[in-house]
Amino acid sequence: MSPTLDRWLAHGRFLPWRHQRVFLAAAGRGPTLLLLHGYPTGSFNWSPLWSRLCAHWQVLAPDFLGLGFSDKPLHADYSLSAHADLVQVLLQAQGVRELCVVAHDLGVSVAQELLARSLEGRADLRLRALVLLNGGLCPSAYRPRIIQRLLASPLGAWIGPQVSRAAFERTVCELFAKPPPPGLLDDFWTLLEHQQGRRVAHRVGSFWRERLPLENRLLHPLLGADAPPLRLINGSADPNSGRAMVDAFVARRPDADVVRLEGVGHWPQWEATEAVWAALEAFLAPHRALLAPAPDRSAVLPSTSSLEPTACP
Repeated sequence: MSPTLDRWLAHGRFLPWRHQRVFLAAAGRGPTLLLLHGYPTGSFNWSPLWSRLCAHWQVLAPDFLGLGFSDKPLHADYSLSAHADLVQVLLQAQGVRELCVVAHDLGVSVAQELLARSLEGRADLRLRALVLLNGGLCPSAYRPRIIQRLLASPLGAWIGPQVSRAAFERTVCELFAKPPPPGLLDDFWTLLEHQQGRRVAHRVGSFWRERLPLENRLLHPLLGADAPPLRLINGSADPNSGRAMVDAFVARRPDADVVRLEGVGHWPQWEATEAVWAALEAFLAPHRALLAPAPDRSAVLPSTSSLEPTACP
């Protein structure tokens, strides 16, 4: 494992969740900022922004089950609902009720589900502000790649373990508008391979099909009068969820606050770190000033029936 991933692992701890272990990176003091990552990597994708965010917030960045450093059991629930369950219980255990959220890719859909639950009264959470980076917030406008379609097909269980590193890197590079930073493809591959992640890639990656019939549920909370303040930061050159995705959302919400990053692909936090930081800080700072500091539970999380702390290995 690279020194970069070693340093990221040192930011966190492992927590039991439904008889598995999930990884949580956590640091900082102040109001709570929840970072929700995308597929097929993990919370590590927030590392370019980590130190600056932690200077102002208590930052929580879990790895969803099946991704990153979390466990990757073959037979587990990898639905959007299950991912949202994990985040909801994590926040309850941390004593967090009010927070801001920054989400990317898969994390965008999880954030939408959490917001829907909050507005329904099914989650004791108040999402004060949302920043959504490239993700399928309008499911019908999402453009899955060929490998995503194959993994979601009946052949997915066989195809996933056969994906070569060369094929993986080729697919990832298609989502970047410029060459990835040195060593990043090595780290992405390491995260995918952790605990034989290719075995579950077909199950974890099928979220894009799952959310299609949920479009109204996921979109409505962002369009209504009670929607929280929202900013989209979008790499326009992303072939999956770039310019076309933003245009689809703006057609539904013409007053949307959008920061369009031209010539930037699917991972703006890697390709345009400074621009993303500037857009995040300008939008979130006023909301941060209105939030109370999070409870001081940095040493350990309180034990609950389904989520309690254990030491990192």
